[in-house]
Amino acid sequence: MMLRSALCALLVLCLGSAGLWAGTDGLRAFTSEQARRLAVQRTPRPVPQAVLEDQDGRGFSLDDYRGRKVLVDFVYTRCRSICGALGAAFQRLSHDLPPASDGAMLLTISFDPQADTPAALKRYAQRYHADSKVWRIARPQDEATLAALLRTFEVVVVPDAYGEFQHNAALHLVDEDGRLMRIFAYDQLEQTAEALQR
Repeated sequence: MMLRSALCALLVLCLGSAGLWAGTDGLRAFTSEQARRLAVQRTPRPVPQAVLEDQDGRGFSLDDYRGRKVLVDFVYTRCRSICGALGAAFQRLSHDLPPASDGAMLLTISFDPQADTPAALKRYAQRYHADSKVWRIARPQDEATLAALLRTFEVVVVPDAYGEFQHNAALHLVDEDGRLMRIFAYDQLEQTAEALQR
């Protein structure tokens, strides 16, 4: 009887360990955010051909940045929490980027385009001293573009009862070929800066 119990316990332990190994990508991803980052790093994905409008009311396409690295974050300008940390991270990173027409760029995209008019985007840019030569703040031109961007970057946006949004926050590196290739936490500034300058 004791041998059977020990064998059952060993079998349960082995099956549980195998399930944990498979479910955490070899003990490398214990959250959905970690799994998202690993998946992108393993298999970069093309970003959609999105048309955006920036803080100066100028239209442009993500395709305009082919041949350059672009670091992308997603915010809404009325945000009083995590968006401030993202803005501060971009502000710090922007000081390390040369204002060259072919260098890496920072791009903040609003997921609240109705409220985030060009005037609101400009106020956000002024709050963080965004130099438009290296950092643009923009909004999608339509809902279909917004949905495609959120889906590709796996940004989850949930409206709350107070007219605000709950959302995940990260810094998304798009390579010169227009592929999302890395995702960094907003406090991984050293690693992010190195990846931008490689």
